[in-house]
Amino acid sequence: MKKEVFGTCPVCQGPLLATRLSCHHCNTEITGEFALSRFSYLNKEDLLFVETFVKVQGNIKEMEREFDMSYPTVKKNLESIITKMGFETKPKVDEEAILEKIKTGEMSVDQALKLLGK
Repeated sequence: MKKEVFGTCPVCQGPLLATRLSCHHCNTEITGEFALSRFSYLNKEDLLFVETFVKVQGNIKEMEREFDMSYPTVKKNLESIITKMGFETKPKVDEEAILEKIKTGEMSVDQALKLLGK
């Protein structure tokens, strides 16, 4: 029975490296330090979430149905997984605060559009 590869140390939670690869077809063996896939560092729940996201072709409404969770929870889980995989996430812009600043005259509409990336 083949075992799944996991990417974190069960003792200290540090990242693991593969140091030996072998082919059971031709018996070739390679030793060295090999990085694991970014997916190897996700836990089973995160992997299920990503697999489902791919299955539903990134449709957030379908993710809400599949996991019985709200839109903000789906987005929060996605952001968490993105971070765990080592990708940077865009800082969130507080749209309501920007609107308030426009109302009070602290910010122009042009400045707000730049902040919002439009």
